[in-house]
Amino acid sequence: MNQQLQKALLALRYGVFLVMFMWTIDKFINPGHASKVFAHFYFFDGLSESLAYIIGAIQMAIIIAFVVGFKKRFSYGAVFIMHAISTFSSFAKYLDPWGPKNLLFFAAWPMLAAIYALYLLRDEDKLLTVKN
Repeated sequence: MNQQLQKALLALRYGVFLVMFMWTIDKFINPGHASKVFAHFYFFDGLSESLAYIIGAIQMAIIIAFVVGFKKRFSYGAVFIMHAISTFSSFAKYLDPWGPKNLLFFAAWPMLAAIYALYLLRDEDKLLTVKN
């Protein structure tokens, strides 16, 4: 059972990392999109390109720590908080699930649950992690 648990936790960690990585890379490739997201969902208007890069760099450091299992309490917790903020900031989308593109936002909930499970089981998640 332990080997199966290790593989399951690794799959969850890599899956979550892939999504978070794409969202992070977006801040570098398309900082204008990041600015629009911050304005619409986080009520932070006028995110500069420089600030998008800084946020992206911090987020990249956190998700790299997460994917390699470094400082799990911090990195898994930070990923959970980042995704929870993203999930809850989209609350209006959940009230109109069949509105334009809104149904896709529901994918945030199982991912949030997966990150929560990873956080709870962080001490058991040892496959392909750094020793710290």
